[in-house]
Amino acid sequence: MNVENSVLERYSKGAESAEPSLCCAVDYDNDLLRILPEEVIEKDYGCGDPSRYIREGDLVLDLGSGSGKICYIAAQLVGERGGVIGVDMNDDMLSLARRYQSEMAKKIGSDRVSFRKAYIQDLRLDLEAVDRYLSDHPIGSSAQLARFNAWKSERRLQSPLIADNSVDLVVSNCVLNLVEEADKRSLLDEIFRVTKPGGRVAIADIVSDEPVPGHLKADPLLWSGCISGAMQEQSFVNAFVEAGFQGVCIAKWDDSPWRTIEGIEFRSVTVTAFKGQGSECLDKGHAVIYRGPFSQIHDDDGHYYPRAERIAVCERTFNMLIDRYPDDFIGISPALAMEAKTWCAPAGTTRPVLDTKGAAHRQNVPGGNCCC
Repeated sequence: MNVENSVLERYSKGAESAEPSLCCAVDYDNDLLRILPEEVIEKDYGCGDPSRYIREGDLVLDLGSGSGKICYIAAQLVGERGGVIGVDMNDDMLSLARRYQSEMAKKIGSDRVSFRKAYIQDLRLDLEAVDRYLSDHPIGSSAQLARFNAWKSERRLQSPLIADNSVDLVVSNCVLNLVEEADKRSLLDEIFRVTKPGGRVAIADIVSDEPVPGHLKADPLLWSGCISGAMQEQSFVNAFVEAGFQGVCIAKWDDSPWRTIEGIEFRSVTVTAFKGQGSECLDKGHAVIYRGPFSQIHDDDGHYYPRAERIAVCERTFNMLIDRYPDDFIGISPALAMEAKTWCAPAGTTRPVLDTKGAAHRQNVPGGNCCC
């Protein structure tokens, strides 16, 4: 089975006429839908709403942008300082999305959206540039094929379609499952590459409660229908951790499966995560106190935080915990400036009370996650 051709054919048909079987029921913000063309709404296929994680000023990358619905919703949310890039490999879907670009620009006050042709597992290569190359240089020999492959490699290196560390938020809506199994790791690596340090991802997709067997994966209708390419739920979440993301969280989990096939439940989930700042880990005397309610928690970097203990952390970890999880941690800045040194304390090391007396304590107003 050729996954790419199956997906292209199915979604080209979906660009011609609406295919309700390709999407789950999702509640979007009606105020944001109101100005969208009806065709864009009718021919959008998704299983979640990653747009709810968009912030004003974001540069948003929508993977598998389809009819452009999420892009045009995002354009309203990012404001004049933000922007939106939609990426899709399907010419018919790109044509549909671009058809309304000038109309939407007038409605929201500026053209904040661009649509680009690429495989989402290879965001370096501009497929419209590939199309132009092949039109000018038809391939009829192995030597010409070798020159084409060399041109693609140079293009990826010298003129990547989406640059490294350039995007504030990567979103996708029921698209990762459409990528071939062998390319899924490349897909996650590409998402990590283009996300800025401190940037975020919000990915809505279909997952399975059990691994999908081979005979279902071989069914082109089930694959293009967002079923056969679904990752097992734990593997899906772990893929973001393995790619290097932090704070990986199941932000949304549908109570009921979208479909059940041969006893396997396929349901919509939304996963969020962020990319670490990547700065050097320096000890400057910071500490955090985990509030509870659990006896202790662990993070993906191997640190653990017993409840109510002053745990020594490097400055980078301190800033991440207090900025990202202010309801869960109390932050204690050093009382006196100390010479920064490369972090070498084992996980779970406590900061002596004498080292933190008189220090500033940072915390959210009580009433967060604890049952007080």
